[in-house]
Amino acid sequence: MSPSVVPSVDASADSSVDASVDPFWVAVDRDVIRVAGPDALTYLHSQLSQDVRPLAAGQSAWAFLLQPTGKVDVLLRVWRTGDEEFVLDTDAGFGDVMVARLQRFKIRVKADIEPLDWSAVAVREWHGVAPEGAPVAWGSGFDVLGPVPSAPDGVREGSTDELLAARIDAGWPAMGAEIIVGETVPGELGISDRAVSFTKGCYPGQELVERMDSRGVTAPRVLQTVEVPAGTAPGDPLLRDGEPIGTITSVAGTRALAFVKRSALASAS
Repeated sequence: MSPSVVPSVDASADSSVDASVDPFWVAVDRDVIRVAGPDALTYLHSQLSQDVRPLAAGQSAWAFLLQPTGKVDVLLRVWRTGDEEFVLDTDAGFGDVMVARLQRFKIRVKADIEPLDWSAVAVREWHGVAPEGAPVAWGSGFDVLGPVPSAPDGVREGSTDELLAARIDAGWPAMGAEIIVGETVPGELGISDRAVSFTKGCYPGQELVERMDSRGVTAPRVLQTVEVPAGTAPGDPLLRDGEPIGTITSVAGTRALAFVKRSALASAS
């Protein structure tokens, strides 16, 4: 399979976009697997928080793999690459968790799960027309995902610090930073509108997700992009008037992601 482009949603919909910033690219490690076979679609549909049935070849979406309790095992991207073939990718270091979770309920399922030696190039601050492909990437830009991904011509190479800053501005959670396996629930992360279908059938962990949505419940803490003093580090408390109102999870300069207490949301950002 040749490398393919996975562009983002329209950058104009992202309030964090700064059109004065030049586009840049950064090579990104991703853990990638292929799920293929006659039961690939039905099995993934039964396990993921997202409705994968409408995906045509070349389209993709964000999804969670949840524990039966509703806690997150993995945030991933699911990309349909054929009638009976899907590529799933997640943050580096969490591929084994993704595979183990998929294997857990794979009983008499005609689908093979195999790792792929793929990686990604993340292009951000892209304000033109995104290349053809499925509209799923966080922030303003697109990803190139494949065995030998390459950056588009004329775009400068950026740094991991720039990519982190873009992720913080987009309010996008990362595995290991904002998402702790078996501890985090989707409602805390603020991306359920992109990673959860509330109209599909049952999947492990659905009960908690649906209950919070149907009752309009806000989680006790919610991920927010906030301003912080220089020198702030992940794990530091987020303070207001000297009182802790949350916990910092990722930092780039004076911008950070933090889990903020529900009672303090109105004045945290």
